[in-house]
This record gives sequence, structure tokens and C-alpha cells, in this order.
Amino acid sequence: MALIKGNTSNMKLKTGKDEIVYLLAKVIARYEADTGQGIKLNTNRKNYEDLARVLSEISNRLPETSETLGHDNYPPDENKNNTEYPLHKYDITGGQVKDAINGIVSKPRPFLVDACYIYLFGMGRKAFAKKPTDPNLLDETVPVVVENTKQEMKPAVAAKGRRYLLAGFIVVFIVMVVALFNWLAVKKQLDTTKQDLGIVPYKVSPAEIDSLAGIWLCYTGSPQARSYDPGRYHKIVSNITDVKYKDGYFTFKRYGSNFDHIGYMQYESPWLVSIHSRVENGKDSIESPKLSLMRLGEQKQLVSVISASWNFDEGNKNRIIGIREVFIKQGSGGQVEEVINTPENAGCSCKIIKWHKTDGATQTFYLKNELLDTIRDERLKSLLDEKSILLREPADANLLLGDSSAKAQKF
Repeated sequence: MALIKGNTSNMKLKTGKDEIVYLLAKVIARYEADTGQGIKLNTNRKNYEDLARVLSEISNRLPETSETLGHDNYPPDENKNNTEYPLHKYDITGGQVKDAINGIVSKPRPFLVDACYIYLFGMGRKAFAKKPTDPNLLDETVPVVVENTKQEMKPAVAAKGRRYLLAGFIVVFIVMVVALFNWLAVKKQLDTTKQDLGIVPYKVSPAEIDSLAGIWLCYTGSPQARSYDPGRYHKIVSNITDVKYKDGYFTFKRYGSNFDHIGYMQYESPWLVSIHSRVENGKDSIESPKLSLMRLGEQKQLVSVISASWNFDEGNKNRIIGIREVFIKQGSGGQVEEVINTPENAGCSCKIIKWHKTDGATQTFYLKNELLDTIRDERLKSLLDEKSILLREPADANLLLGDSSAKAQKF
């Protein structure tokens, strides 16, 4: 036990929240040591009820122990014999302990404070203030001298300290060995998964990074395979794809006219890129996964990509298709902004994407379904017509050729 050096009559104890939080922390530590029962410190009041009952046994005797234990006087509880816990006047509840230990209570109940002092030191707060033995409860920093200081450096104490130090080193060593084995096991599992799934199989070059990362304008003819649209013939849609390099692979977001895709890309071998895409739905589930292959390094402005994709039709008519898509590199760097809820959106019935370039300029893209025949670039017409789509199962040719509601067939 520590003794406080100096004139203790002028020393003041902590009060309020600081005092009760410290007292209850010590009470809980002693309760756990005495009973072997741990208390889970959270906001569930039931976790503190057993301790509250122990403290209540002390607090309910306060009207009778002011002289023997040295605390303030407490009026008797007139209904003590007619009620049960927790309805006695000086009962302490699990909720009170929970609020106090979590620092919510700035003015704790005096009988809770006295009960804590009696539980810890065998005396009430008033008696403790006259002869404090815990400097952490004082409202100011005071010098502390430990009893039997002349015995501190005896060989037996020094040997005990060495044993504790050795035990500490052993525990740390064991923890480090266990952590190392766990890390090696996780690394082995990760390496196996990467090998089995072919994740980042190729070390990409700076030229390949520059070729793929950046802003791409993408065209796809998937609207031509949607049975609900009678005017689907030769209809295409434009997308903007923002590709970013990330530690050996690439992540991207593809902005479409009606919905967006997210996913990743990786080089499988020199200049050969695989694209793994899915509909962005804000959930953990994968919706409409899409797999594509892209060949770069051929110095072509229009890059044809072959995809196992979907027609993105309604409900159970959403079918797997094979499709050619066209990617056109716009540049690199800058930031992509999606413009929503503006009069301009309503005017064009489209999604508006603004690309803020690194040089301060801004380029705007209007993403919408449009007819292939209205595209100015003649090269796109032969790449994105009905011959660019392969149906998974043979179907009526009018699915891809129909251009009126009369020709629309159920898929």
C-alpha cells in the first residue's frame, strides 16, 4: 500500500466523473479477481447487474455505518423491509454502474461513491480523504513514498523482477512465433488461391500501364438483343470507362446510360488484357458478371473487345450473349464527374459524364441509346451491327433484325 507524503489534511479528492470512473474501474478489477467472473465492458446494463448487487449490499447499510466506516450520514430507508431489489432507496442498478463507468454521469449518487470506497478501502469517502492511500484519487499531483522502501532492493525482490522479465520475454517470443506461423499459413493460402485463379499472372510493363490506364469511350450493341424494345434494330449505346492502375492490376468503373459496371482488368500476357466486370448494385452479390478479352499494342484507334456478356433485358429475359464491343482511348489522368438531376439531363434523356482533364479543360459525354446509322464514324457501323452479336441459343432472326413492334418477337 502506498503512503502519501506531506500534509494530507489540505489534500482534496477528485470529484464527479473523474472520481467515479476511476473508482469503478478499480472495483471491476477487484471484483473480477475475487470472483473469477469477467465483466464485459459495453453498453449492456445486464453485464453489470451482479456487481451492482454486491455494491447494493454495502449501500443499503450506509444509514447504519457512518460512524464506523467514516462517511456522510444517510437517512434510513423507511420502506426497506417492504420492497425488493432494485426498489430500495439505496439500491445500485446495473444501469447506474454502466452509465457511470462509461463517463456519462457527471454527478454520481453519493451512496454509489461511498459504496465503492468501502468496497476498495474498507472506509467511506470522508475517512479516506483524511488518510488517502491512492494518489490517483487526489485532485493534484503529490509525492508518493512506498512502504518498506528499504526492502525494495533486497536480492529476493530483484530475483523476482528478473523472473518476471524472463517470463515476459518468453510470452512475447511465443506470441511472435504463433503470429509468424499464422502469417505463413495465410500467405500460403493466398499464394495457392492466386495460382489457382490466375490472379496477376504477368508482370506488367510501364508501357502497358500507360496503354490501358485512363479514360475510354466504349460502344456496345447489346440494346439490339432486348426483346422489350420494338425499335432495337441497329441500336447501340455509349459508355465511359475510367481505368486506374493498382499494384499489378487495374480497377475500373464503367458509366452506362442506365446503370454502371465496376470490376478489374489484368494483363494475362504481353498486351493481352482480361476484363472482369459486374453490375454495380451496392450489394455483396455478383450481378450479371461479364468477361472480356482485349488486345492492345497494335496501335489501333478502335480497339475491338470480345465479351461474354448479357442482353440486359427485363427479368428472366436477361440472357447470356457473345458480343463485340469497341473501345476508343480518350486520354489519361484527371477526374470523372457524373452530372445528375439537372435540366440538361432531362433535356437529353441521357446520362452526362464530365471528364476534368489535368490541363484544366473539360470534356462532356452524353451517354444514351442511339441508332447506329446516326453515328458519324463509318468504321463503327460494320463493327457494331447485328452481326456483332452471338446468341447463346438459336432464336428467331427477327430478334436482331426487327425494327418495329410488329417484328418484335419474344426471346
